[in-house]
Amino acid sequence: MPETSQILLVDDEPGMLRYIKTLLEVDDYKVQTATTGEEAVALVNKGLRPDLVLMDLLMPGIDGLQTLEQLRQLQPGVKVVMLSCVGDTKKVVQAMRLGAQDYITKPFQKAELDAVIDTCLGKNQQNYPGEIEELSDENFFVAASPSMRKIRSQVALVANVDIPVLMLGESGTGKEVISRLIHKLSPRAHRTFLKVNCAAVPADLLESELFGYEAGAFTGANHAKPGKFELCNKGTILLDEIGEMPPGLQAKLLHVLQDQQFSRLGSRSVIKVDVRILAATNINIPEALANKRLREDLYYRLNAFTVQVPPLRERKEEIPILLKHFMTHMAEQYARPPLPLSPTLLQACANYSWPGNIRELNNFVKRYLVLGDESLAISELHPKSDGSGAQFDPATAQNPSDTTGGLKSLGRSAKDEAEAEAIRKALDETNWNRKQAAGLLQISYKALLYKIRQYGLAQQKGHHKLSAGA
Repeated sequence: MPETSQILLVDDEPGMLRYIKTLLEVDDYKVQTATTGEEAVALVNKGLRPDLVLMDLLMPGIDGLQTLEQLRQLQPGVKVVMLSCVGDTKKVVQAMRLGAQDYITKPFQKAELDAVIDTCLGKNQQNYPGEIEELSDENFFVAASPSMRKIRSQVALVANVDIPVLMLGESGTGKEVISRLIHKLSPRAHRTFLKVNCAAVPADLLESELFGYEAGAFTGANHAKPGKFELCNKGTILLDEIGEMPPGLQAKLLHVLQDQQFSRLGSRSVIKVDVRILAATNINIPEALANKRLREDLYYRLNAFTVQVPPLRERKEEIPILLKHFMTHMAEQYARPPLPLSPTLLQACANYSWPGNIRELNNFVKRYLVLGDESLAISELHPKSDGSGAQFDPATAQNPSDTTGGLKSLGRSAKDEAEAEAIRKALDETNWNRKQAAGLLQISYKALLYKIRQYGLAQQKGHHKLSAGA
């Protein structure tokens, strides 16, 4: 962006208007001011095209929210930062839903204003070293794609607003990582963060896991035990796979969300807690609400703010970064030198649909590092046989009508047949001495064994054939 970026400043307080205008002009921004929402809308209506709008949330006449809506109708791509007071929590959340880029709490320092403006105007796109934010030994956040940069901005906003957040997306997309980032950026960062996987704990034990129990509450309860909500007091709890929670327990959770209090199993006394609740699920929400799998009142209580996490196939810019990061960390973990990520391997990974998302990519790097064979690793990304001789491609399965995927599958199938024939020929020439055949094919012994299983090659009397089994 040029140094002479145009900023529209909207505030009904003359003193605040002069103060911010002075701060902006010191940095050579062109500043246009307005004292009401109506005046700001009129300026844009007349042709003003600001690079950024700084706007007070509470103003007479049409307030900041209404002005935000109207400005985005007139100039859909306009970037708006709201200026709010500490008590404007609900309005800040509404502003975020309406498309506000960020908000600053009054009073603020020039450094805070500079940081927000630089981010909005693209002056610090390298905010996150190497595009990665380390959250813990195993968790990190990557923001290389536009969609994940947007989520990073949303998370920065919602972290400071103490409301529930619901994360939706396919399994393995990084919903837990986003939860940890929210916690890290929130005022609760120095407190406990706990995750409870509602699908991993049996339904009859989940209630005691969350809320604890008193001695004698059930057979085997020899002593009292606090639940996750007590252990997480003043902190943040992530309820992963919330859609798997039994409906009866959902009602008790709703009570905790509303009143921040509950009772242990076997107890009549009430325990008060201050816990921020985050929830994540990969279920189809409308379907779950329709069949009563998810309580409607709980859903509307949880989704004070919703983050839709895109699958990895929709943010492929991050694949090279993830590959390098996983390789570096796993090489250290397994005390091995990191393996190279060749252009061929990177292209194969970019072409693959990753139905298991980041979790699948993580396991892919782990296998590559352990086996040490690039051709074997790349072959894993090819369509697999479904047992009937047909080729199964996860990318095509995501969208059966995608004819381009079908053509790719045909090409891969032809390649696989040629590869299987070459392996069969090498095995015949070496009388099925697999070590000699591997040397002939210039691949590792492990890779050859894998491909023999993959293509169902079997030694038979007088001849060899390619069977359908893997």
